[in-house]
Formats: sequence, C-alpha cells, structure tokens
Amino acid sequence: MNALVPLLVIIPLVGAAITLILGRYRRVQIAISVTALVAVTATAAVLLADVDRTGVPAVVEVGAWPPPFGIVLVVDRLAAIMVVVSALMLLGVLVFAVGQGIADRDRDTPVSIFHPTYLILAGGLFDAFIAGDLFNMYVGFEMLLAASYVLLTLGGTGSRIRAGVTYVVVSLVSSLLFLGAIALIYGATGTVTMALLSDRIRELPLDVQVILCAALLIGFAVKAAVFPLSFWLPDSYPTAPAPVTAVFAGLLTKVGVYAIIRTDKLLFFDVPLTVPLLIIGGLTMLVGILGALAQADVKRLLSFTLVSHIGYMIFGVAIGTELATGATIYYIVHHITVQTALFLVVGLIERVGRSTSITRLGGLLKKAPYVAILFFIGALNLGGIPPFSGFLGKIGLFEAGAASPSPLVYVLIGAGVITSLLTLYALMRVWNMAFWRPKEDVEGYESPLIESLQESPESTDGTAIGVATAVGTSKLMVGATTGLIALTLCLTVFAGPLFDLAQRAAGNVATPETYVDSVFPGGVPDSLSGGDAR
Repeated sequence: MNALVPLLVIIPLVGAAITLILGRYRRVQIAISVTALVAVTATAAVLLADVDRTGVPAVVEVGAWPPPFGIVLVVDRLAAIMVVVSALMLLGVLVFAVGQGIADRDRDTPVSIFHPTYLILAGGLFDAFIAGDLFNMYVGFEMLLAASYVLLTLGGTGSRIRAGVTYVVVSLVSSLLFLGAIALIYGATGTVTMALLSDRIRELPLDVQVILCAALLIGFAVKAAVFPLSFWLPDSYPTAPAPVTAVFAGLLTKVGVYAIIRTDKLLFFDVPLTVPLLIIGGLTMLVGILGALAQADVKRLLSFTLVSHIGYMIFGVAIGTELATGATIYYIVHHITVQTALFLVVGLIERVGRSTSITRLGGLLKKAPYVAILFFIGALNLGGIPPFSGFLGKIGLFEAGAASPSPLVYVLIGAGVITSLLTLYALMRVWNMAFWRPKEDVEGYESPLIESLQESPESTDGTAIGVATAVGTSKLMVGATTGLIALTLCLTVFAGPLFDLAQRAAGNVATPETYVDSVFPGGVPDSLSGGDAR
C-alpha cells in the first residue's frame, strides 16, 4: 500500500501537465481533470481503509533517500481523512464548474487555464497533508497558494484584481513567516523532518520551544484565518467565481488548521498553549459571527461565518485531549463539506436572482423551490440544529470541554452556544429576505414583463431541477450542489462510525510514538538523536 502514497500528488500534477498541453480541447481537459480527481479519491480511500485497519501510517521515502536526508511522505488516519474529504470536495466543485462553463459558454473563464491550475492546487493541497517534513509542507502550501492566485483573479474584473492583490500580499507575508519559522527550527535542531523533530524539540529549553511554536502558529494562523489575522478573508473570497470561492472557503483555511493540529500534537506537546488558544478561539468565534450579522451580501456573510467556525476548531485544539481532538477532526470534516456546499448554493442563488445582496433578492422560494430546499438544509446544518452534523460536532466539542473543567473552558462553551445561535439567526435572515419575502416587497421591484425583457434568451437554460426560470444554470450545477448537500446529510446518518474513525485518528495524533516509529521503524538512530544537534 505504501506505493500508493506518492500517487496522491503525482496524479493531479501529471493531470495538470496534460491539461495544459491540451488547452484547446475543452472536453478532453474536463475528462482528464475528472479522471484525475476520481483516481485520487479512490487511492485515498484505499489508503484510509488500510491505515485504519492496521493502525500503522503508510510511509514512503522519496527517491529511496532515508530521512532526515530525503523527503518522506506519511499517510496516517488524519492525513488520509483530510485527503479523502478534500478530493471529494474538489471533484464536486469541478463538476459544478464544468456545468457553469457550459451554461456560460465559457465566456468568463479561460478554461485552458482553469483546469491545470485547479489540479495544481489539488496537488499542493494533498502534498501539504501528507508531508513528513516542514519544508515539504511549505512547498505544498506554496503550490496551492500560487494556483489560488490565478483562480482568484479569473475573469480579470477590477474587483477580483483588487481582492487578488490583498490576498497575494497576505499570503506572501504568511509564507515568509512560515519559512522564517522553519529556519529557526532548523537552526535550533538541525532538521526539518517532523518525526525527528518530535524527539529533538523536547530536549530544547522550554522558552525556546515556546518561541519556535509561536513562530509556526502565527504563520498557520494567517492561513487558517484565526482572529486577529483573519481580516483579509471576507474581502478576498466573495469576489471570486462561485466554484473558486467554494474551494477556498471549504479547504484552504482547513490546511492551516490541519498544520496547527499536526505540529501542536507531534512537535510541541510540552508547550503550554491552552489559555492563549482558548482566548483566541473564543474571539475568533464571536468577532466572526458579529461581522456576519452586519452583512447584506450572502457571500460576505458566509465568509464571516467561516471565520467564526474556525474558532470552534481552535477551541478543540486548545483543550488538547484525545476526545477533543477527535471531535475537532469530525468538525473539520463537517465544516469543509457544509461550507463548500453552501457556497455552491449561493452560486445558484446568484444566477437565479442575479444578485447576492439580500436587499435585492426576494421571491426565490416560488421561483426556485429546489434551491430554497438546498439552502435551508445547509443553513440548518451550519447553524447546529439537531440532528445535523453541525449539532453533533459542537456537542462533541462541548463534551470534551466539560471533561476538562476550567472557568475559561466554560466561558468558551457559552461563546460557542451563542455563536451557533447567531449563525442560525444570520442564515435564517437570508432565508427570510431572499426566499420567503415576496418579490414585490423588494425595493426597486420591476414588473415581470420588464424583468423578462431584461433576461437574455440564450442564457436561460431551464433544464435545472426546480429552477426552470433560472438564468444560466445547468443540470450539472444543480446536481453537484445536491450531491454535496447529500454528503452533509451522510455525516449525520453515519455520525457514529465517523466519530469512531475520528477518535482513532485522534489516538494516532495523541501518541507521536506511532508516527515516529513508522518513519524510523528501528527507532531513531543514535547518530540522529540526542542533544548534539542543538
């Protein structure tokens, strides 16, 4: 099974090269992109089943160079879960993007650029999850960020370019912080291989460990949009095309959260971070959701709720117990799926109502009842209404917090409950204004005759389920969104087995010895251990 590990990165990168060469053949590009992501999904699922059955991570030494001299790729339960979920999201969004391209006749998106860039982003994402050393993780981050710069500015509109500039500057700063942290760690330990760092960092003085941990956390916190380093996200994501926004919102911030979990549990488990992370997690929850309440644009509103729900994940990391880590992993899976699905639903809303501002939307329940159902299910799930996975994930986090009693933890539990209620309020406000409110009540309402004359006949499809009057929608767009919403429901139906899997993954993460022994089966060689590298 170890031989399958490099395929997680090789398949999308080879697919990117082929789609770039065949840029003039749109259908061939689509076939290659879909095939590549299906292959990665299947490979990751096989690896997940294998590492879950054996409990032993799959390890590959690239080029047969042993660590710490060569690159090592490690797939344990946590990495496999992240790759499987990410591949499913990328595949679903790709189908939506293909449908959108068909509906638009590719007027706004240069397809020859989109497919190779999208696959490069996928390759960087998967590389970051399975990297066994910090520098390779950095390379994965840079691959996906470089691709994201292109995807964010597709179409070349002024708003997208302005948002892209902000995003690029912030991303470059976070990358420099990450690279600087890697340099400090290498200077202190003489290695960047995480399995070896787990042994060497604990031999450093505690104050040095705190400095190194803080340096890494700051870099990851920018990528994860943790308050107060989340200022860039609400202005960057909403300007991108719907599929790009969905991928960014669902996946890119979770790479930062994954990196925080991995380094906190594997490298810095002796560093006391509970109190500062609890405070940061609570502020991220509350500031994010308060920002959402002030928004009239649905995309910006969802971007702020994205920030607020990162706070739940930081809360779980801060508690630090195996139970809390398992609940955090489940919540990450839930949030990736629900957030991606909701942004695709908003993409449908924009095409049906020709706006994402709730001040200009109305009557969509009658005009597009199926889209209304999709949004309603996603909103209830994100808001944490029983029995959806959002509720189950929050309950898991709160139970883990209650098992580690402290006044500050109880304050965070209260903040989490308030954030959940305000999330539901914000999303139901969107529902009331966009779907339930009659179109006639919208300010500046125009008669149906004028409205119909403004619609372009060639952009009206009428084939989407339940959105017969939609402008520029297609069966693929609605089908992809429906599939992701259905996947969010599966997280509820199969919550028991998924929670058990998350707890087993947390068990791996909580015992660094399992990770270290998989990379160094005979134990860390004497020549590589000890304090000589300090």
